[in-house]
Amino acid sequence: MMKRAVMLAGLAVMLAAAAPDVVSAPGRPDAMVALDAGRQPAAVLAQSLIRPGARVMDVMAGQGYYTELLARHVGAKGKVFAIEPVSYMDDPRTAAAWDALKKRQKNVELVVGAPGDTPMPDRLDAAFYHLTYHDLYWQSEKFKYPRTDVEAYNARLFAALKPGGVVIIIDHHGVPGMDARAQADKTHRIDAAVVKADMARAGFRFAGSVPILETAGDDPTKLVFDPSLRGKTNRFYYRFVKP
Repeated sequence: MMKRAVMLAGLAVMLAAAAPDVVSAPGRPDAMVALDAGRQPAAVLAQSLIRPGARVMDVMAGQGYYTELLARHVGAKGKVFAIEPVSYMDDPRTAAAWDALKKRQKNVELVVGAPGDTPMPDRLDAAFYHLTYHDLYWQSEKFKYPRTDVEAYNARLFAALKPGGVVIIIDHHGVPGMDARAQADKTHRIDAAVVKADMARAGFRFAGSVPILETAGDDPTKLVFDPSLRGKTNRFYYRFVKP
């Protein structure tokens, strides 16, 4: 166990040197660059255990903030599959953002569909959930987002990853013990213990917590889109590995 921990720490240090260049290299939209201060992407990628050349799935990728950074991080020999719900693409701004991103990053493939209904790419080296794992417990008729069978979804995730594959889950700390579906609907948060339990049940091994996005002053009962908190919530960063 100690030897494994040392190896993981060494890998994180090795990757850290490349991550700042991935973030600071020119070409990213100004609106995305403006989010860097709160999201700390260089540090996030440096600690992700995701190697150059990896095949990565970015789940519910929004307008591609992390998709682009991951695509740069894995390089031309790697590939990023961005999973995007249908309703997201109804926004012309999002559709335009993806058209532009795919021109900048040739190693990106956009897959449109709800995570629970969409086939996963095979032979994945990593899956990345940036503030989106809680959405597996969310559903909305208004936003055309169906209910997900979380246990079945995570079983498919386990099957899609190669042995040694990593799952990165960054999400907003929710109220401990609160029902995951109720919390996702009310505040778009999740109890971190639910995430650990889900991953363990699916067969993944916990590979450490990275505290860089934890912050004081957040109220876990508040909606994450509240103007007083947006971009400043207390977030956990968990890593899981397929044995």
